[in-house]
Amino acid sequence: MNMGPDELRDRFAALTTAHVADACLRAAAPVRCAPPGVGPVVAGGRAAGRVLPTRHVGSVDIFLEAIDRAAPGDVLVVDNGGRTDEACVGDLVVLEAQAGGLAGLVVWGLHRDTVDIRAVGLPVFSLGATPTGPRRLAARPPEALRSARVGEWSVDPDDLALADEDGVLFIPAIRARELFDLAESIRDTERRQAERIRCGEPLRAQVGFGGYLAARAENTALTFRDHLRAVGGAIEE
Repeated sequence: MNMGPDELRDRFAALTTAHVADACLRAAAPVRCAPPGVGPVVAGGRAAGRVLPTRHVGSVDIFLEAIDRAAPGDVLVVDNGGRTDEACVGDLVVLEAQAGGLAGLVVWGLHRDTVDIRAVGLPVFSLGATPTGPRRLAARPPEALRSARVGEWSVDPDDLALADEDGVLFIPAIRARELFDLAESIRDTERRQAERIRCGEPLRAQVGFGGYLAARAENTALTFRDHLRAVGGAIEE
């Protein structure tokens, strides 16, 4: 059973996208990150929710239609093809999303009205800002409200969007509990390791780095990740 929006929000509040990305590695799930340029417009912004996909073709009506059919806690994911010659989202769309109960927006493209968007306070993640709005009006594809692309990834309502100051990560909703359980375990291990460093025990000692170097000399196929799994380290996943 998928997580509800309240459980998702509460559990992600104690995690980061980095923890969940490491969990994806450990669970052999694809690590689907938005390109590194997609970042928060509002400092400290965080969002977690079901993907509400839209494909922008030059008019705001696609966003209004998506919001009209949204469920509370959804994240509006806007596919503008990564364009950097126009903004596709402004403050009115963000206000409308907030009024519709959405958890935030992820924009594969640019926004504008930065000052007003920050005043609204709803988490928005985009490639950046430009003053100009849409510069064209194209035909609307049949899948405009069924899926969206962000970088190399296609996402749809079967996915969750997780976003914080490290960026945006997409995970299958059906695997959310499994991945969050792993992410929480990784987080707890890393916190213990960090506390031990602060108390004077170097990370090299904690993970038996000298032993790893000796073992690697005997077995050149041995990777540090294999060694970390054997000793319970979590610094790479």
